[in-house]
Amino acid sequence: MLRQLDNNLWVAEQPLKFMGLPVGTRMTVIRLADNSLLLISPIAITPEIKQQLNSLGTVRYLIAPNLFHHLFLADCQKVYPQAQIIAPPGLETKQPQLKIAKTLTQDEIDFNSELEYQLFSGFQILIIPQIKIANEIVFYHPSTKTLIITDSAFNFDGSYPWIIQLAMRMIDSYQTLKPSWLEKIAVRDKQAAKTAIAKILAWDFERVIMAHGKIVETNAKQQLAAGYQWLVS
Repeated sequence: MLRQLDNNLWVAEQPLKFMGLPVGTRMTVIRLADNSLLLISPIAITPEIKQQLNSLGTVRYLIAPNLFHHLFLADCQKVYPQAQIIAPPGLETKQPQLKIAKTLTQDEIDFNSELEYQLFSGFQILIIPQIKIANEIVFYHPSTKTLIITDSAFNFDGSYPWIIQLAMRMIDSYQTLKPSWLEKIAVRDKQAAKTAIAKILAWDFERVIMAHGKIVETNAKQQLAAGYQWLVS
């Protein structure tokens, strides 16, 4: 079920296990001025969600923000065959069956200043054995001062199951909006990553929506900057 956070901004969550951990996952929906809808990190489209989306506008873009959040993309495209798939570099090789319309940042997309994006680059895929860390498309919705990230930071607190709390403590990402130590060891081009996070932190955002964890509604920029101090310093 969609939940409205702000004007032209919604989210929907669903259960998801990763390596046996109930991390859950979240889709972000943005409506543009022409009533086009963008689905960032699509989840399974239930009849209820489909009805809600259809009442809001026309689904025009299906966005895979990194090389892992594509699990429901093919099924979502079957529901919305007219929608264009937007993906980061590399997904066309990993998932050749997908009909990718645009690859960021190879193909520029003009959202008429309603939505901005930045490729958070400088990372290399790691397999430990199933954990994948890679470049990620980060979005900024200026009208609601909202940053939309995927796996570049988490925010799990005491409201989550104990097993999640334990796992987040182990990777140094519990009760705070920050990346885990896995991101630190995944950096292969520090200058590229540093340049990207500087551009991201230059945006005027208050809220951060991430794919896993509790949404941060206030002072999110300060928290994210503190979480990435090791990279920007």
